[in-house]
Amino acid sequence: MQQHYQFAGFMGKRVHLGVTGSIAAYKALDLVRSYLAADCLVSATLTDSCTKFIQGLSFEALGASPVYSDMFDARGDSAFDHLEPGQIADVMVIAPASANTMAKLAFGMADDMLSCQALAFAGPKIIAPAMNPRMWDNPATQRNWEMLGDLGFIRIQPGCGKVACGDTGDGRFAPTEEILTATLKALSPQDLAGKKVMVTLGPTREPWDAVRFWSNPSSGTMGACIAMAAYLRGADVTVVAGPTALEFPAGVGVVSVTTAQQMYDACMDLWPSMDIGCCTAAVADYRPKPFGDHKFKKGGSGDDGITVEFEPNHDILKTMGGMKTDSQKLIGFAAETNDIKANAEGKLQRKNLDLIAANDISKEGSGFGVGTNQMYVLDKAGRKEMWPQLAKNEVAWRLWDHLLLD
Repeated sequence: MQQHYQFAGFMGKRVHLGVTGSIAAYKALDLVRSYLAADCLVSATLTDSCTKFIQGLSFEALGASPVYSDMFDARGDSAFDHLEPGQIADVMVIAPASANTMAKLAFGMADDMLSCQALAFAGPKIIAPAMNPRMWDNPATQRNWEMLGDLGFIRIQPGCGKVACGDTGDGRFAPTEEILTATLKALSPQDLAGKKVMVTLGPTREPWDAVRFWSNPSSGTMGACIAMAAYLRGADVTVVAGPTALEFPAGVGVVSVTTAQQMYDACMDLWPSMDIGCCTAAVADYRPKPFGDHKFKKGGSGDDGITVEFEPNHDILKTMGGMKTDSQKLIGFAAETNDIKANAEGKLQRKNLDLIAANDISKEGSGFGVGTNQMYVLDKAGRKEMWPQLAKNEVAWRLWDHLLLD
C-alpha cells in the first residue's frame, strides 16, 4: 500500500467490521491490519456464511476484539451484543457485503447478528459489495444498492475484472485502499469541508531529444500525503501530478502532466476556482533548448562532449501568488541544501505565500525518495516552527492544522 494511504493518529476511534459469505472474506483481514496500523480499535462480526470461508480466530489473532458470530451462541456473553457496536463504535464497515446481506440491510431485516447490529447502528455505515457480476447486475441488487444510498450508507463501488468463478465484469471486491480511505474519512474532522484544494506534486520532465529529458528524483509522496489529508478532512481535492507511480481514490481529481509548461497551464486553468493551493511539485526551473525530434548521437573517438543550452520555465508558485485573492490561501514548499531558514523566509515574501514548509534535502531522512521529512514551517503571521523528523503523512496532517489556525 502506498504511503499516502497509511495515516495513523486515530487512537481511541473504533471500527466495527462486518464480514459476509464471499471468497473475498479473507481480504477483510487486510482491512483489520490497516485499521490497527491507523491506531484504531477493531471489532468484527462474521455471518454464518462467512465462517464457511474464514474463522473468527483469524480476526482475533490479528487483534480484533470482540469478534461476534451467531446471535444465539452459548458463549455466555452479554445478551445485548447485537446493540453493542452501536454504543461503542465510531463507524461500521460491511466488507465484503454479499447480495443477501445487501437485501437485508435495504429492507431493514434483522434476522442475524450482523443485520441486527447494522439496524441498531446510528453512526456512519460503509458498505463494499463483492459477488458474481450477474448477481451484481441483477435489477433487484441494483435496486437494493440505490436504496442503501438513500438510507445514508457510504457506498464503495465494486471493481471490474475476473472473479473467482471465472466470469468477468463488475462485482470484484474494492481495493483495501478505497475502503480504508472511506473509513478514515468518516473518522476525520471535516474542517476542510466546502473547500476546493489544488495540490501540485511530483517532478516535471523537460525533453531534450527523442529519448532524453531533464528532471529530478521527486516521487511525489509528500504532495500525495498533503492531498489525501485534505481529502480525508472533507476538501474537494484536485491533484496536478507530474510523472509518478502514485494512485488516488476515485474522490480525488487528477490532472496528469509531464512538462513544467503543462503544469503551468493546468494550474492557471484551475487556480482561479480554488480556495487553497499547495505547491509541492519539484518543477524544473529551466528546460533544455530542444535538440530535435530524433536521438542525439555521439561523435567519434575524439568527441570532447557537448554544450546544452537552457531557457527558463514559468515560476508557477510566484504566478499563483500574484493572482491570489484575499479569499485564497497558498502554501509553498522549499527543498534546500543550505540556509534553509533564510531561503524559506525570502520565498514566503517574494511569492506572496500564506505558509511555507522547507526541508534540508541534504539531511538523511528528509527529502526525495524517503518516507520522512524534517521541516521548517513559517507563515505570514510570523509563526516559525522547526519540526522533528516525522512521517510525511504526519507532516501533511500538521500542515493543515497549522493553516487552519487563522
